[in-house]
Amino acid sequence: MRYFAGLTPRRIAWATGIALVVAALSLLFTDNTYLDLVVSALCMAYTITLLYTVFENMHTVHVRREFLQGLAVVLGSMLGVVLIGIVKGRDLVHMFTERLSGVIFTMSIGIGFGAIVVATALLRERQARESARLHEAEAATQRLEKNVLHARLQLMQAQVEPHFLFNTLANVQHLVETDAPAASRMLESLIQYLRAAMPQMRKDSTDLGREVDMARAFLEIHAIRMGSRLDFAIDVPEPLRRRDFPPMMLISLVENAIKHGADPGCECCTINLRATEEGGRLRVAVSDTGAGIQPKSGSGVGLTNIRERLKALYGSTARLTFQENQPCGVTAAIEIDEAKESGPEPVPAGFATRSGAVGNVL
Repeated sequence: MRYFAGLTPRRIAWATGIALVVAALSLLFTDNTYLDLVVSALCMAYTITLLYTVFENMHTVHVRREFLQGLAVVLGSMLGVVLIGIVKGRDLVHMFTERLSGVIFTMSIGIGFGAIVVATALLRERQARESARLHEAEAATQRLEKNVLHARLQLMQAQVEPHFLFNTLANVQHLVETDAPAASRMLESLIQYLRAAMPQMRKDSTDLGREVDMARAFLEIHAIRMGSRLDFAIDVPEPLRRRDFPPMMLISLVENAIKHGADPGCECCTINLRATEEGGRLRVAVSDTGAGIQPKSGSGVGLTNIRERLKALYGSTARLTFQENQPCGVTAAIEIDEAKESGPEPVPAGFATRSGAVGNVL
């Protein structure tokens, strides 16, 4: 039965429709009635369709498929003429001798229209193959772009890691020269931080909770260095801690707030880290009350990489924004559109501060 695979009702319907059209056109060249021409056209169409289907399913490496399809049209036309004679009760011997011209004319019509149909089918198959190759090429291009994007993100993160680590180690060195006990405490905090942070640096995604914990450790280290000049508060509701978040971006914002907000001779700077969600859009903001920076000044390695990584990971659904605080300071925020996580209803979380805590301590 595999030779008849493809002999569907749709194909038979197409053959019937073509036969009716051919019969109508034949009225212009013959004196036969339309009913007589319809019978002839249907016999021809069905035999050609049957042989075309059989030859189409004959898999051979020695004969090209196009040749078999053309042969099916010729043989189908010949068998169609024989079937016409049988259906109309004609004498086959008389038909192929005395009425040979009519037989040749009928076969010519069958071969001509059959060739047109076969050519159309071959053209559609070629277009389908070209379309398949195009889709395959597009898929390969997308896979290549994805690999390039992954390599690009890894390169960006590799730029962030030494930038962050060298600055932190410089802080430890400064304390070694000015306050050895504080340097020891900071070094211990730095070791704890690195144990938590290093596994996350090479990942494309982590959760906000881990990033917040690393940011808190980072702020603790700088609070030891700066003493009363730096205070901080963290407000991140527990449900938001489970949200996916790109690694090492929050640290860059915190480091930027310290570098441009607290370090430039400010007597006292407070850094607030706050996460909120509205309509499925996550917003993680880092605010400082120090000297601050203007939006146009945010062009360092860390902030540039944040913009590039957000664009590469989320397209236009994520952004990095800057907003001036009153009376002083700047708020830098990362906003990401993402589906809400399933879980319990959000509950208010308290603030974690350097001097103490109210509610949940992060």
